[in-house]
Amino acid sequence: MRALKSGSWPFKRKHISLDGGTCRPNLKQLPFLGAVCTIMLFIVYRTTNYQYEQTEMESRLFPFYSSQEYDETSSSLLPRGIINTGADYKLKPLWSSSSSKSKAEIPGEQNLLAIPVGIKQKHNVDTIVRKFLSEKFTVILFHYDGNVDGWWDFEWCKDAVHVVGLNQTKWWFAKRFLHPSVVNPYNYIFLWDEDLGVEYFDPGRYLDIVRSEGLEISQPALDPNSTGIHHRITIRQRTKRFHRRVYETRGSYKCSEYSDGPPCSGFVEGMAPVFSKSAWRCAWHLIQNDLVHGWGMDMKLGYCAQGERSKKVGVVDSEYLVHQSIQTLGGQSDQDSNSKESVKKHVIDVRSEIRRQSTNELLIFEDRWDKAAKEDRNWVDPYRNSPKQKRKKIHRKIKRAL
Repeated sequence: MRALKSGSWPFKRKHISLDGGTCRPNLKQLPFLGAVCTIMLFIVYRTTNYQYEQTEMESRLFPFYSSQEYDETSSSLLPRGIINTGADYKLKPLWSSSSSKSKAEIPGEQNLLAIPVGIKQKHNVDTIVRKFLSEKFTVILFHYDGNVDGWWDFEWCKDAVHVVGLNQTKWWFAKRFLHPSVVNPYNYIFLWDEDLGVEYFDPGRYLDIVRSEGLEISQPALDPNSTGIHHRITIRQRTKRFHRRVYETRGSYKCSEYSDGPPCSGFVEGMAPVFSKSAWRCAWHLIQNDLVHGWGMDMKLGYCAQGERSKKVGVVDSEYLVHQSIQTLGGQSDQDSNSKESVKKHVIDVRSEIRRQSTNELLIFEDRWDKAAKEDRNWVDPYRNSPKQKRKKIHRKIKRAL
């Protein structure tokens, strides 16, 4: 057997070609392959660009449905065009008639009034509702005491929407029954307490001021003689039409010309807030699913102001309220009880328990905010350099120590 020569191979090399010949490419096919690749890249580009344009259009037309939500709920189950984002609280009759058709469409701007109510405040709520019905507001009542039958003697009651949830708060109701997609037709949402005097308030004039001044979040000022005033910024300034800030040198919060955050500026309280639908879309997400009292949320509402809170949040002075500070939720349940002392003791115990739970929820909310702000690396706090931030942290530490 002869030794193999260096660099030799016992088998002959064969060049297998693409066309049955050698490995050398057929130069005649190169232009064709290049054309095919170019066409495929063009198709991919056009398809991607079309999908992007469709997504942008959907985000403008259907602002409450993100692409992720649409994909999860409908892309593989429902045809795209079947989704209708328009909804409202208008009562729809089970049958058609000439009278119902005449009431079906109300021309002009649509606005919403939502109030948690109990039967003890029946007549005060009636006064409030009549003011708003004169401006063609839609009304929804949240019955926290379970008593709906006691309201039917009011003529307007049959046109209102009634929701019952025993011993639930305003924020509990709002989270579950004022979803942004449902309130979308309403330009402004009034989420008020029931113990407000409206003798000096007119909804139409109020909205004229809010629109002209570009206020996304607002509230009527409180008469100085009101009870239950917690923040000076909410007190009516007699010589002004509206105001956005307050100066105060007394109390735990010092409001100076350098104070650009709540409760000195960009702040409304939770008793009578008014939201544009854009601001409510944000505020609704701010309401916690598992917390019911909403303490601390008013300090964060400025983040939902659709712009600089010191300009987009304000208090209207010319249309103001009288806060009566009547605590009925969780209060006396039976006025005709034979044992007045036992009822009095029960009321005090319940109110103390409510305050304890509210304080605990405030701490939970603040911790959640701090944690979320720290962990979300893509979120930038527009007010992180505010001089109020350090003061608020000190105040929070002192409060927890107590």
